[in-house]
Amino acid sequence: MKPLRLACGIGLPLLLSACALTPPPSGVEAVTPSQWQAPTPGAAETANAASLPHHGTLTDLSQWWQQQNDPLLVELIDAAQAASPTVADAVSRIEQSRANSVSADAALLPKLDGTITSSRTNMQPPLPLSTITQAELQPSWEADLFGGNRDTSRAALARLRGAQANWHDARVSVAAEVANRYYSLRTCNKLVTVTQEDADSREETARLSDLSAKAGFQAPATAALARASAAEARGRLTQQYASCDLDVKALVQLTAMDEATLRNKMAASTPPPTQPIVIDSLPARVLLQRPDVFIAEQEVAAASAEVGNAQAARYPRLTLSGSIGAARYHSAGVTTDLQTWSIGPITLSLPLFDGGARAANVDASEARYDSAVSAYRGTVRQAVREVEEALVNLQSTSSRSKDARAAVEGYRAAYEGAESLYRNGMANLLDLEDSRRLRLASELNAVTLERERMSAWISLYRAAGGGWRNPDAGRTASATAIRPTSSDSE
Repeated sequence: MKPLRLACGIGLPLLLSACALTPPPSGVEAVTPSQWQAPTPGAAETANAASLPHHGTLTDLSQWWQQQNDPLLVELIDAAQAASPTVADAVSRIEQSRANSVSADAALLPKLDGTITSSRTNMQPPLPLSTITQAELQPSWEADLFGGNRDTSRAALARLRGAQANWHDARVSVAAEVANRYYSLRTCNKLVTVTQEDADSREETARLSDLSAKAGFQAPATAALARASAAEARGRLTQQYASCDLDVKALVQLTAMDEATLRNKMAASTPPPTQPIVIDSLPARVLLQRPDVFIAEQEVAAASAEVGNAQAARYPRLTLSGSIGAARYHSAGVTTDLQTWSIGPITLSLPLFDGGARAANVDASEARYDSAVSAYRGTVRQAVREVEEALVNLQSTSSRSKDARAAVEGYRAAYEGAESLYRNGMANLLDLEDSRRLRLASELNAVTLERERMSAWISLYRAAGGGWRNPDAGRTASATAIRPTSSDSE
């Protein structure tokens, strides 16, 4: 009768384990637009520029920095990624997540502990002193009847995968930040050149105006206006130099490079023409290349597994332990060797009353799951927005570039004409200064527009995932996925 009861006691949780626990799905859908609303920049828009095909592929995008043919830019990005505390923190998180994953996997396996004990006993006379030495192996194992430990292992693995993607995301962010600051410095140096030329021109006008005023050909007020214009140009030039210095300081902080070395490298390096990427198509599945989307997806999977673990905690637990060992007993000159072993106890733990704590843990884990799903969908929407914004900025800067060049040429020709008339006494200084301001504004706008366009390219690089390769991109079916669209199937 007793063996029957024991068998029933052990078999009961096994029968209960057949009752399926139903944690929420580890994957959810996130709807993306069937096509981008903003136009993608194609080859026609950059026909006059040296361009690099991208076609929405990962390989070309990941090699974009190398394809810029700017060794200094690549060197600065590599230095920044090596020195970045953000990247170092991401590496640390990978190690922590890997350790957690190993620990979670270990819970599924039997455990084996070893003990060695020795004691000396003094009993009452006439019993002699005795020494007992014992070595023992103690195995134990918990039967994962309801999958709670497996769910913990799955959650740890999902977070490890997310931490690995976060490392890529950190590297992409650092690369984009360095590139933005690098192009900002290059643009600043161009603006220095433009501002220097303007300042030199105004200085020359002021010199000629002073000579003319001293000779009595111009009023002193005209000469004063020319001097004021020259002073304004010098102030603008000083401000521009300061702006470039700030960019240098920022690059020094990002790359941990000595400032003198960085300045020498910048001075010795001749920046090649910018190399925009030609994108004939950018399918919506490009969002799967984004590390942050993958991280949010893995967090949904981890939260689902944690719901399963919390549900399993409400059911019985079955553990089995035992021991095998050897002992030596020495007393009154007599030594006795013993061998011991045991199987058991077999422990069945039944949760009877906990004041609702386990049920509350299930509710809390389900709430965290709902939050992870909401965050995932929000991340996808944010990704769509960033791609759309980058495409809008690219389209805008592309459309404005031709007009900006035409404006520079027109205002430059108008200024040269006004300057010629002024030198021949056929125009006043006010007309010349108006033409000069218009020319300077157009040149500054053209240089700034070039910088804005490069910033838009970098934004698209980040929005498209920066060339990171989703480890699940080749799987046949994804539990958590962006819903396929008509443009993706083409």
